[in-house]
Amino acid sequence: MNNWDIKNLCNRPEYRVIEESAEYKAVIFENEPFHGQPTEVFAYIGIPQAIKQPVPGMVCIHGGGGKAFKEWVELWVKRGYAAIAMDIGGLGIDEKRLEKAGPGQDHEAKFGTELAWEDLWTYHAVAAVIRANSLLSSFDNIDAEKIGVTGISWGGFLTCIVAGIDNRFKCAIPVYGCGFLQDNSANEWLELFAKMTPARKAWWHEHCDPSVYIENATMPMLFITGTNDFAYPLDSLKKTCSLPKGSVTLCVKLEMPHGHVEGWMPDDAGIFADAILLGEKSLPKISDLSVENKKISAIVRSSDKIDKALLLYSCDSGKWQGRKWQQSEAEFDNNIVSADLPDNATLFFLAIEDERGAYVSSVYEERS
Repeated sequence: MNNWDIKNLCNRPEYRVIEESAEYKAVIFENEPFHGQPTEVFAYIGIPQAIKQPVPGMVCIHGGGGKAFKEWVELWVKRGYAAIAMDIGGLGIDEKRLEKAGPGQDHEAKFGTELAWEDLWTYHAVAAVIRANSLLSSFDNIDAEKIGVTGISWGGFLTCIVAGIDNRFKCAIPVYGCGFLQDNSANEWLELFAKMTPARKAWWHEHCDPSVYIENATMPMLFITGTNDFAYPLDSLKKTCSLPKGSVTLCVKLEMPHGHVEGWMPDDAGIFADAILLGEKSLPKISDLSVENKKISAIVRSSDKIDKALLLYSCDSGKWQGRKWQQSEAEFDNNIVSADLPDNATLFFLAIEDERGAYVSSVYEERS
């Protein structure tokens, strides 16, 4: 894993407020040099005004084609959190390039074979996320010991990386994103890897792939995704989820759409964060999955009534993104969820949803 100047990144960055209201601040903060020139990052910060004691915080990382979403900050503020959402593509409040912008979000910035490590998008984006944590935690009305991080798509990719670098985060919630991109990921990314020399592919993996970092993550993590995600398929997700030192919870939903709004709207992330940062009731848990005599079962632990028990399965093989998944009701009795497996099922897992609408799933298994 690369050496990071954590001491410097954990200091509050120099920043200035460029717009302010009762609900939020729009700020610019300093980041790493790009091609030897200083850079800045634009962000929205929101802090609940009605709560007097220090509040928890959330760092929100957008995905490809995204921006600093003020509405994402507002969602967390309504939940009682301070939040910061920064633009990791060099854009400002007007969505135009900043005068001191870092790398953009194009493929050249992320995969360019001639770029040095310090000029790659991954390097700058990770540094911006860690500095956003440092900035958020510097405010007196924010509890620096209760800050989490969540990201969508490429933001989920970054969440997996920073979880293994910045142990100040108390929870991490990647949506869609995971590691092992060279093993299986979006078609266009695999084509870019195929054009790299073996040496550059190995270099990119060592420097940029979340799997290199996430094994050092000690905080609880919640992975949210869909069965057919085009960019971060389930086989790469499963390998990623096996690496963190801390606890891992899965939330794999049937054909969950891939997008920013679709990624931040489910309440599972908020319930998970509330449990870790506010001491509220946790998500239900599925464990001890077993398959015997064409029956799959698992143990459920939940402080709330379970409303749904589900079997998700696919009878297909071949490319992960193209496999058709089906969902049927499972049985739930005496804290055991179980279901009979269809004879031709090749992949399967169990899921439950409690009366709050909180949904969790098991790791998928393959029929041997």
